[in-house]
Amino acid sequence: MSRPWTSTDRARCDEIVEGLTRPRPMISAKYLYDERGSRLFEAITRLPEYYVTRVEQSVMQRHAESIVASIGADCVVIEPGAGNCEKARSLCLRLQAREFVGVDISAEHLQEAVQRMSAYMPWLRARAVAGDFTRGMELPSDLPLERRLVFYPGSSIGNFEPDQVVALLSHMRALLGPGANRAGLLIGIDLPKPVHVLQAAYDDAAGITAAFNRNILEHVNRIIGSDFDPAHWKHRAIFNAQHSRVEMHLVALRPQQVRWPGGGRMFATGERIHTENSYKYALGDFVSLLAKAGFQQHRHWCDEQDWFAVIHAW
Repeated sequence: MSRPWTSTDRARCDEIVEGLTRPRPMISAKYLYDERGSRLFEAITRLPEYYVTRVEQSVMQRHAESIVASIGADCVVIEPGAGNCEKARSLCLRLQAREFVGVDISAEHLQEAVQRMSAYMPWLRARAVAGDFTRGMELPSDLPLERRLVFYPGSSIGNFEPDQVVALLSHMRALLGPGANRAGLLIGIDLPKPVHVLQAAYDDAAGITAAFNRNILEHVNRIIGSDFDPAHWKHRAIFNAQHSRVEMHLVALRPQQVRWPGGGRMFATGERIHTENSYKYALGDFVSLLAKAGFQQHRHWCDEQDWFAVIHAW
């Protein structure tokens, strides 16, 4: 017996089908992160070509004292899109945080990560919330309102369109509560850099990113009941200079009819499904987006090459 569909299931299905039936088909990047996708992404972060995690860690370590001084100790850390929580674990330890809430669409992966955090820091009250923060999320009702810090590392904000970014930042500002007494938002952004560096980071020699991208089709198959064959699709990453973003696509290797309950689509050889954008923001441009979302002040820290910035905004 199959389980009954929930309104969340229907909303996800409708969203995916709407994207697949556009003139230029797409799948939201959040569907890259099922359990297997999350583990593949962890592998990507350890690749020599993928500078993002390494450089962000260097910024956090090099400027740790200044970042902690800006935020202050004994705060409540909230991480949307928490994943494996490794970055949050290091931050919570540095800040001596009192509570942590991780939110992620990949529930099982998140629960395991939060359990590891609790074992590592017994004093920390760590909780997992399964959900899609881009559709709004409910935090535990007993979560303290004082000194909340929303933590959004890894330049994940670059996966969203600029108008979506303002909406998400506004939502993060709202999570801090009315009259928030500092703490605020700690966010990582990827800055513009040489194209060859970007190209290698999103199309590694080992093919891990390609496997990660094709895995989205397996995830979609489970959600909407489609019959995509990932072997018939090729990963492609390009830099779109006009929009200052890296784009990931899946390119059809052969003509194919893909079906799902109630519909389907014919894909021609060479037709693309757009699966991810990763915008690279100039620092001043991103600060302007923060201001539009209600964050009036900020401090920032960068690496020596100005490849990546960590921003504390309030």
